[in-house]
Amino acid sequence: MKIEQNSEYIFISSDENSFEDFAANFKEKHSEIKEKHVIVSISANLNIVEKDIFVFLDYAELHQQNGTTFVLVCPRVDVDNFPETFNIVPTLQEAEDILEMENIQRDLGF
Repeated sequence: MKIEQNSEYIFISSDENSFEDFAANFKEKHSEIKEKHVIVSISANLNIVEKDIFVFLDYAELHQQNGTTFVLVCPRVDVDNFPETFNIVPTLQEAEDILEMENIQRDLGF
């Protein structure tokens, strides 16, 4: 797992050989980043199914409660199969757009 931080968010990408390893590594590191905006990119090399992605739903809900943004970048999933509050997008640019929109909403008190 690669972790990069910039002024806006923490970017996490997978370099593991299996989704299970990536999810376990993420779970271990999440306590260090739970108060920050997070964008997680799932590598196209990992063979995942939609049920695997639900592993991240609890993290997304925790970030929403904390007033931070959690976005999952995963290009090969049908976002209609997930709750509306679960931010899943196909590209990093769209993830950054979600982060910006949620920051604006928080600034406006929504």
